[in-house]
Amino acid sequence: MSAPDSIFVKACRREKVERTPIWLMRQAGRYMPEYRAVRKQHSLLDICRKPEIAAEVTITAAERLGVDAAIIFADLLLPLTPMGLDFHFEAGEGPVVHKPVRTSADVSDLRTDRASELGYVAESVSRVAKHFEGKLPVIGFCGAPFTLASYMVEGGSSRHYLVTKKMMYNDPGAWDALMEKLVSVLAEYATEQVTRGADALQVFDSWVGCLNVEDYRRFVLPRTTELVQKLKKSGVPVIYFGTDSTTLLPSMRETEADVIGLDWRVPLDVGWQAVGHDRAVQGNLDPVTLFASADEVRSRAKDILALAAGRPGHIFNLGHGILPETPVETVIELVKCVQGHSM
Repeated sequence: MSAPDSIFVKACRREKVERTPIWLMRQAGRYMPEYRAVRKQHSLLDICRKPEIAAEVTITAAERLGVDAAIIFADLLLPLTPMGLDFHFEAGEGPVVHKPVRTSADVSDLRTDRASELGYVAESVSRVAKHFEGKLPVIGFCGAPFTLASYMVEGGSSRHYLVTKKMMYNDPGAWDALMEKLVSVLAEYATEQVTRGADALQVFDSWVGCLNVEDYRRFVLPRTTELVQKLKKSGVPVIYFGTDSTTLLPSMRETEADVIGLDWRVPLDVGWQAVGHDRAVQGNLDPVTLFASADEVRSRAKDILALAAGRPGHIFNLGHGILPETPVETVIELVKCVQGHSM
């Protein structure tokens, strides 16, 4: 850990802090002109795989916004490559996996012995931690097993996750073997980020909201819990975030993640009650709110802080990532509001 005494880390551990810490998912992204300038010269994957550029993007966003933590710039799908799956990003469509995983034989072919090839992300973490010299914590991250598995099986983004659910229902052995392999790779990948200076780890379960509670508990919760437990052995707080996950919150707490991320669809106090007050929570302003007036943004932010009621263990964030067209100045106003109002 590079900043173990930061208010962000303390809040993750539900310790009392002088004010509510704030960072924002996708705080380094296309809404920021500095990032767009970098993207004119480099592809998304180039940025991720070149530590000097990934670190620069991470640092620039954190410093421009004045947030209380820097999340490393990377992509959820990076672990697919060392597992043997090539992919690219299609303009307007997102990621496309060249050879989706559809059978038991496909699962058997996946590699788990090449996670060290992702070391460029840990090197990016190291560079960011060195830059901030303990003044700002660094968040590492990885995708959750279900979300990565769904990309691997569907071959990209999906609306109904039909192919994913067919594998879960019709070949549960292959499904569990896929999840097991993902846990192995993700645990090694994320733990190395801690070794190189990460102060916390966030596990992104972006697509888990497509599942009902029964399917989540049967097909996803056991392996997700296994991953969280492996990551907790690294000694840093683990944040587990899923979108459209209100009905899953009581089950998500069973992973024993230190912090549960709430999306914007649930009032913060209701979500915290579902998670339990023995856990910290993160969230949960609707990202689209940032297109409203500065006064409206400040009002909504104060409403969320009021719902937290000063209870130790709240990290302010959005309910999902910053959208590409978001005005930068409004984001900065949000950060100032939360930091000032919650002193």
